[in-house]
Amino acid sequence: MNKPLQQTLLATLVAAGLATSGVASAAKTDLVVVSWGGAYTASQQKAYSNPFMKANPDINIVNDDSSAQGLAKLRAQSEAGNVTWDVVDLIASDTITLCDEGLLEEINFDKDIAPAPDGTPATKDFGSMIVSPCFVPLIVYSTTFGYRTDLLKKAPTSIKDVFDLKNFPGKRALQKVPTYNLEWALIADGVDPAKVYDVLDTPEGVDRAFKKLDTIKDQTVWWTQGAQPPQLLADGEVVMASAFNGRLFNAIAKEKQPIAMMWDWEALDLDGFVLPKGAPHRAAALKYIRFASDTQRLADQAKYISYGPARASSAPLVGKHAELGIDMKPHMPTNPINAKHSFITNYSWWADHKDELSARFEAWLAK
Repeated sequence: MNKPLQQTLLATLVAAGLATSGVASAAKTDLVVVSWGGAYTASQQKAYSNPFMKANPDINIVNDDSSAQGLAKLRAQSEAGNVTWDVVDLIASDTITLCDEGLLEEINFDKDIAPAPDGTPATKDFGSMIVSPCFVPLIVYSTTFGYRTDLLKKAPTSIKDVFDLKNFPGKRALQKVPTYNLEWALIADGVDPAKVYDVLDTPEGVDRAFKKLDTIKDQTVWWTQGAQPPQLLADGEVVMASAFNGRLFNAIAKEKQPIAMMWDWEALDLDGFVLPKGAPHRAAALKYIRFASDTQRLADQAKYISYGPARASSAPLVGKHAELGIDMKPHMPTNPINAKHSFITNYSWWADHKDELSARFEAWLAK
């Protein structure tokens, strides 16, 4: 082979090698999606993330289970000027707070969020579930109670039973936050559920709630992650526990634990996605949020966990559990039988009072 031809061929091979190498090493976008872990994140992976990555091979979803500390951590990231999260799953009241503080981006629902299959605009399809311009609602869930069927002589049927150590002895588990615990304490103390927030709006009402919590404080284990209360129940460390209804469903229906649910005065709440201001991959984050919040995806999530989809167009598509084959409708927190005695969390009230009551709650725990 003559030298010029050899040089030309070598150059061609090198160029081809570089091109091939470039294709092989093309970096994917790592999109950090923050959620609650456990069965909930697993349901999101199956319903949202896996099909999204299949449709968008250039984007890789990186899961972070820090949503329980989302409010504090987003504030810290923003203050440090180093926002590392792209999409965050939060409860409604925390979203309202962070949106008011200017730490989240507002969402143009009829532009950024997919319409219903029949063309109904997202704003109409979500309706009253849109409680903040920064919040894309995904699910309606509840925090309610699970109990060990084999460790209690009789089944608890009322929120008052949670505070009754004489007839229902044993350790309880409650989430390490004031939210819901103060409401339950007042209801158990005889306050009309319709007037709970009016009572909490007074110093005397807050004192009354903490006084009621005092009665079970030394018999309470405090949890911080959604996966903990089902595990505490399964291990027999507690006889009853507040927990997200979907986590209890998973423990009962899928893991066959000796646990049952008590729906009395379940706390209904909303959970959804937010886009942090300064998110490192804004365009990919919006693409993911649009995909995950569409009608089919929200209905698909209900195949894996018993949370009600936040879109009106998704509800008729809720069917059977993808793995267990059981009808999911009776297990939803919004089922009329389950929701007979329930209250809707006052998102705005908690947005205004959470910081103050969280400080008092931590001080009360330290006593």
